Amino acid sequence: MDLDAYAAAHGHDWAELERIARSGRLSGAEADELIRLYQSGAGELSALKTSVGTSVVADRLSLTLSRARLRFTGAGRNLASQLPTFFVAQLPAALYRVRWLSIAVLVATVVIAALFATWAANTPSVLASFGSDEFRRQFATEDFVDYYSESAPSSFTGQVWTNNAFIAAQCVAFGITGVWVPYAIINNAINVGVSAGIMADQGRLDYFFLYILPHGQLELYSIFVAGAAGLMIAWSWIAPGARTRGQALAQDGRALITIAVGLMLSLLVSGVIEGYVTRQPWPWAIKIGIGSVALLAFLAYQWVLGGRAWRAGQTGDLDEFEAGATELVAG
Repeated sequence: MDLDAYAAAHGHDWAELERIARSGRLSGAEADELIRLYQSGAGELSALKTSVGTSVVADRLSLTLSRARLRFTGAGRNLASQLPTFFVAQLPAALYRVRWLSIAVLVATVVIAALFATWAANTPSVLASFGSDEFRRQFATEDFVDYYSESAPSSFTGQVWTNNAFIAAQCVAFGITGVWVPYAIINNAINVGVSAGIMADQGRLDYFFLYILPHGQLELYSIFVAGAAGLMIAWSWIAPGARTRGQALAQDGRALITIAVGLMLSLLVSGVIEGYVTRQPWPWAIKIGIGSVALLAFLAYQWVLGGRAWRAGQTGDLDEFEAGATELVAG
């Protein structure tokens, strides 16, 4: 297809469609013309995409069609009608994209925390930097356990949920910097390692794992996923591939920012477990089992449903029509 000749042949209709779409109140004849030009323009855009792929001409026509569609639809699709697509296709596909990077963040956190805990537990000078002998004894024998029951379940759940959701949102939103996520992950691993080291020094390492595992499985993995999403957003502009950096950042940013929404829900579940389950005088097998089931459900959503959505062509991004033109041009 000769792109210039095709644009010249249909340019008058596209300009007229643009004019009507931008005009104020439409007469009956103008409304009919808007529909006619929109239908023909949609067919011509399809022909352009099929023949030449992405081009400035196609992007401009796509923007014109988007503006025209708003004139006879009034607004985008109803939010409720988009929820099934979001939760069944877009969100799991976005989670699936970061599956291996999530595991990498998990491994890095475990290694750093284990090394720091071992160093702290076996180096008296390091332990001394975190407080006196009495402070560490009280932390291990009283404060660590009492933390989970000192507040009412509902207020404690809300507190840990909002705190963890804020951390996850920061990892996704500030991941573009390339340094925020490594800083947050290393800092979190050190804090976990310090707590484990103090508990081990006091001979109560078993309590550390018993109180962490019910809620911590889903909670920590959700933070790892947030870190993975932030790192992938950063990588999109560091190594954009065949795309421009602006295109890569726009596409991956739109797709992966949805992960923050999904993690708010998973962190709400972990918060409920931490607020209502961890404090219960139930057998540890039951409490840890509840946390394991919650984590396995999340993993199935990410790997199984996400893999199915990915293979169906979903990426987590908006569809082409909703996303509009991916390259800004003058004119």
